[in-house]
Amino acid sequence: MRQLIENRQFEEERALYNTWNCDIRNCVFAGPADGESVLKESGNIVLEHCDFSLRYPLWHVKGFALKNTTMDEKTRAAIWYSDNGEIKNCVLNGIKAVRECHNVVLKNCKVESPEFGWKSSDITMKNTEICSEYLFLDSSNVKLEHVTMRGKYSFQYMENLEIRDSVLDTKDAFWHSKNVTVSDSVVKGEYLAWFSENLTLINCRIIGTQPLCYCRNLKLVNCTMEDTDLSFEYSDVEADVKGHIISVKNPRSGVITADSVGEIIRDNPVMECTGEVVIR
Repeated sequence: MRQLIENRQFEEERALYNTWNCDIRNCVFAGPADGESVLKESGNIVLEHCDFSLRYPLWHVKGFALKNTTMDEKTRAAIWYSDNGEIKNCVLNGIKAVRECHNVVLKNCKVESPEFGWKSSDITMKNTEICSEYLFLDSSNVKLEHVTMRGKYSFQYMENLEIRDSVLDTKDAFWHSKNVTVSDSVVKGEYLAWFSENLTLINCRIIGTQPLCYCRNLKLVNCTMEDTDLSFEYSDVEADVKGHIISVKNPRSGVITADSVGEIIRDNPVMECTGEVVIR
């Protein structure tokens, strides 16, 4: 039998600690007692139309749903070490909102959370706006669809990432990442994807200086590139680019095909560079 808690305010330390099989509705987690860890070590809980303003509310939670719920900037490190969750129509504004979590789906959310999603796996994000630095650092098996992202240093040290129909306004994205596919998306940022392995970009608009250097098994399929100077340095690449590339520098291997290239630079390489540039 499920317990129902509604129309209440909680502010004490561990106010609902070890709560299981519970629906929590129209509750406020805030107050002068400023208690931490209100739902720590809980499970099979559903929170609807709740407001959070306390630290560490959902740690070690096994099975949870957040619906139409707000976590303000005081709700730092909100969801850690938790599995099997759904976050829908929510606002998450605290730093480090998700960490070391597994099998979590976010839909129709607005997120402003530096250091979001670290060391997590099997995360799906759909129809969501997110602003974050170091987004999804060292995570794996992540899928993004219809996501608008702003921030810096995103998707570093990740494995098995799929992004579709999204807009990424970032910097240093995908550094040291492995097995990443981005399709039908805009990727804007400086120094894109250095040191990545098995990165594929399909039908993407790529914007920004010095992209795609030191890459291994890099593929571009039907992409466009804007403001992309000094591209592909020391990369193993197969690229089909529609339109113009400002400059290509010392590709290590492979073939780069484009409609036009402003400058092909073969200047003082530190390794053997046999990559070809073909003007369509």
